[in-house]
Amino acid sequence: MKYIRNFLILTFAFLSFLAFDAKAQAPQTVTERQIFKKLIGLPYYGVFDHIAYKVDGSTVTLYGKVLSLGTKRDAERAVKRIDGVETVVNNIDELPPSSFDSSIRRQLVQSFYRNGGSLYRYLQEPNPSIRIIVENGRVTLEGYVSNKSDSSLANILANGTNGVFSVQNNLIVGKEQDR
Repeated sequence: MKYIRNFLILTFAFLSFLAFDAKAQAPQTVTERQIFKKLIGLPYYGVFDHIAYKVDGSTVTLYGKVLSLGTKRDAERAVKRIDGVETVVNNIDELPPSSFDSSIRRQLVQSFYRNGGSLYRYLQEPNPSIRIIVENGRVTLEGYVSNKSDSSLANILANGTNGVFSVQNNLIVGKEQDR
């Protein structure tokens, strides 16, 4: 009887250890919502920055362009802290400082506020729906707008800005389903 009792205690302890160990080792799935929340919480992530991401199991690939210094590094650090993320591939480009591009950025924001009707609402912080990327006089509009006319108006205003060579309009019309 004593041997059976000891055997049962040891078996229970062994099975408990295996169950605890298996639970601790279970991989957590990374959700895009977790990544989105971390990215919009970055301190210097603003209207002139655009970061996108792709999740492949426990690997997250970041890409896009940022103006704010340190945002590339901050984004990588923030995503690495998410449970379940093992690897972060950081393909974010940092835009070079340029007074010419800064002038275009200022003009674009002023134009959206003054001539854009309701476009100003898309530029509201802390998480603007429209992101304006200016690189070497070339403008890329990223983000979301609620209707086609807002997308067209943003495109027209960007094309009419002094110093702009070309405009790539990547605005998504409709609800922010992917966010």
